[in-house]
Amino acid sequence: MATLLRAALRPLRPPPGHRGPAVGKWQRREGGLGRPAPLTAALFSFFFFFFLMPVDVLLRGARHGAGQLYPEHIPTSPLQKVLLAAGSAGMALYNPYRHDMVAVLGETTGLHALKVLRDQMKRDPEGAQILRERPRILLSTLDLDKLRSLPEGSLGQEYLRFLDVNRVSPDTRAPTRFVDDEELAYVIQRYREVHDMLHTLLGMPTNMLGEIVVKWFEAVQTGLPMCILGALFGPIRLHTQGLQVLVSELIPWAVQNGRRAPCVFNLYYERRWEQPLRALREELGITDPPMLVRALA
Repeated sequence: MATLLRAALRPLRPPPGHRGPAVGKWQRREGGLGRPAPLTAALFSFFFFFFLMPVDVLLRGARHGAGQLYPEHIPTSPLQKVLLAAGSAGMALYNPYRHDMVAVLGETTGLHALKVLRDQMKRDPEGAQILRERPRILLSTLDLDKLRSLPEGSLGQEYLRFLDVNRVSPDTRAPTRFVDDEELAYVIQRYREVHDMLHTLLGMPTNMLGEIVVKWFEAVQTGLPMCILGALFGPIRLHTQGLQVLVSELIPWAVQNGRRAPCVFNLYYERRWEQPLRALREELGITDPPMLVRALA
């Protein structure tokens, strides 16, 4: 038990010599939690004891290959999914930059939404091709030199600019583990890898306000509970000015564009690198954001 509690608290402690967010060209988007209050730490210790215990059991079963449907798959019972969902939801609300917890929440609560999304892709020729070929958006699959050589304003050029300016990498997306269907596991993996493409399409930065706006767009497009929770609870961390702008202008804009656009997960982005971003936005019916969100961070 003591070992589990120490393991639970480990993510709450900054590493030795930690002085702030990581800096680098391909920075992982995870924020430090700082030093929690004693009561908060105690509550989280108790909470994560029950959260981590089933994970440990599941990992032992997965090592023996019991019921595995794909390499990273960890088979789980309905009760274990509930425990994982509760634990990951609590941690994601406590620190929205814990993308590993957000990933677990999405996998354990999104079964119905993923089936709907999968069916939408199957009905669309481009989406069906994605499901057949299963492309991945990773540094190993991207030709960065080619993207840099594309015309100014092209999707590929703008996507690469987004990665550079925000110091993010497509390689930081967690692998799918808790989805008990091999095809749906790919669908949610594709959703994760397309997330930065949506930032590019919507012209949103990776600050808190930009992430919330993208979550509202994703919530309308996918119906994933994880996206809905992020859209509803993310604003509580905003300052007054940001909250006012979000509610009065950005949420209506994101919802309107999410409803008007066809399913953005049917786009084979890797085949559209040369397409002008402006033309792609017009094809999807996505309008320019009402203001420069980066300046409001």
